[in-house]
Amino acid sequence: MAKEITGFIKLQIRGGTANPAPPVGPALGSKGVNIMEFCKQFNARTQNLAGKLVPVVISVYGDKSFSFEIKTSPAATQILEQVKLKKGSPESNLVKVGSISWDQIRVIAESKIPDLNTEKVESAMRMVAGTARSLGVTLKGKAPWEK
Repeated sequence: MAKEITGFIKLQIRGGTANPAPPVGPALGSKGVNIMEFCKQFNARTQNLAGKLVPVVISVYGDKSFSFEIKTSPAATQILEQVKLKKGSPESNLVKVGSISWDQIRVIAESKIPDLNTEKVESAMRMVAGTARSLGVTLKGKAPWEK
């Protein structure tokens, strides 16, 4: 028989660096989850993503056990890595801080598809392009579907 889920916890943690300090400790402690056990498992599963921001969804069960699912890095983080910036523009409609090609947008969109609510690469590219615009990053050239 399946365990009863009593709650979900959504966190963004740098890969391989989970520790009991905030935000991990208080979020898990309030649900009664073994914090050190989560940190050990998370760090083991994200060693290859060291230093990258990794979203995680933790399912907490009635007996205080847990399971977690690791998502792909946020689109904004991936865009900033591609453009080699630390942060986006404070006024994205006025101040442009970089540019990105449609090929780079496609790579990011293809990596994000499992976490998006679409299965079409074109739709995922439109979502990632919107994120890039909101960061103050301009898009080079025409979109592949505008030919």
